[in-house]
Order: sequence, then structure tokens, then C-alpha cells
Amino acid sequence: MEWSPSPLTSHTLLIDADDTLWENNIYFERAIARFIEFLNHHEFTPEQVREVLNDVERECIVKHGYGLHSFAHALIDTFERLSPVPVSPELHKQVLSFTHQVENHAIEFLPEVPETLGYLSAKHRLILVTKGDLAEQTGKVERSGLKKYFAAMEIVPEKKAAIYSQLADKYECDHTCTWMIGNSPKSDINPALAAGMNAVFIPHGDTWILEHEEVNPAPEGQKLLIVGRFAELREHF
Repeated sequence: MEWSPSPLTSHTLLIDADDTLWENNIYFERAIARFIEFLNHHEFTPEQVREVLNDVERECIVKHGYGLHSFAHALIDTFERLSPVPVSPELHKQVLSFTHQVENHAIEFLPEVPETLGYLSAKHRLILVTKGDLAEQTGKVERSGLKKYFAAMEIVPEKKAAIYSQLADKYECDHTCTWMIGNSPKSDINPALAAGMNAVFIPHGDTWILEHEEVNPAPEGQKLLIVGRFAELREHF
């Protein structure tokens, strides 16, 4: 029988945003598909172009962090590496246009997210924990209308065990009743477990490839739940 928290206990739920509450990576994937089609490389397959882009994105994250600004640099750098012709101002502008199509899109909630947050916030303390560009992430939260469900919001440059430990100290979290909920093994689940928290993994079919990682088992005394949909949290909390 799958273990669940006691419904009588109040928990602190740290909740990821992108691809946990709303769609995000699908917009980048569409932009990448258009970019690869535009590049139309005659020697590299689309899969090989994507591998180059993945490597360049890793480099750009180190230099520029996360978000559209970093993504734009990655597309330009990849185009410059692979283009068989010099990159003219016109080509440069065209490549940048793929990032503009990602910007300020309407928020597309995953199924029953607002209703589930309303249910959870009445019983538990919710803290939104997302990484990325401050202005971009703040804008998405504001457009979503979900801020009212959260006691606090944290936008961090990276999600590592040390960050989760800092958040636990800041909000005086009891680790036995604190859960990180998200779709990314690399950013949401494994570092939270390493920081002594519990975790809820909600797989997403389009999780960013750079967030892929094997999910670690929960250390002794901690819990890991895996659910299929965000709405299923109502069955556990």
C-alpha cells in the first residue's frame, strides 16, 4: 500500500511552477523545431543539430543563467557554429524571432491546477519555488493569477540542495512535514531529498532534456511519492 501523509497534519509544500503548474517547455520545443527547420542543415540531421544545441544551452546557462535571454544566445551561437553561410543581420534577426514566439504566451494550466491549489492552500502552507529569470518568472506568476494561493514565492537562480536547506531555514520548516513538488528529477526531486526534505515527483512528458536525471530513492526517514497528475495531490494531502 502506498504511503501517504496524515490528512490531519499541516505540511509545508514547496511547489515548482514551469511544467508543474503550467505548460512551459512545449513552447521552447516548438521554437527549436522551427529553428532546426530554418537552419535546414545538409550535413547534420535534425537530431545532431539538437545535440549541438543542447551542448550550447549548457554553456549558455553557465554564462547567462536560465530564461529567454539565455535561450536566444544558445540559438544564435548554435546557428553561428553550424550555418554554412555567414550570419548576416537579417539571419540574426530571423533566428531571434524564434525566441519572441515563446515570450508572453497565455498561461496554459495543467489539468485542475487552480482547483487543486485552492484545496491545498486551505490546509497547508504553500510556497512557490521556481528558478530562472526574475522578471520572466514573476510575470508568469502574475499572469497566472495563482499568487493568492501561496504564502510566499521564491525565484532562485538554481535549485540545489544548499538552496533547499536555506529555504528550510528561512521558513522554519519541519523537514518531516516539508515536501518539494515538481516535474524535474534534477532540480525538484533529487536536491530536495538531499536537503533532507520529502518530495513528490509529477512526471511531465515534455520535461526539458537538460532536466532529465534518474530519480533517487528517498533516504531513510524521508518519503518520495510519485503521482501522475497534479490534481492527485488532493488524494494525499
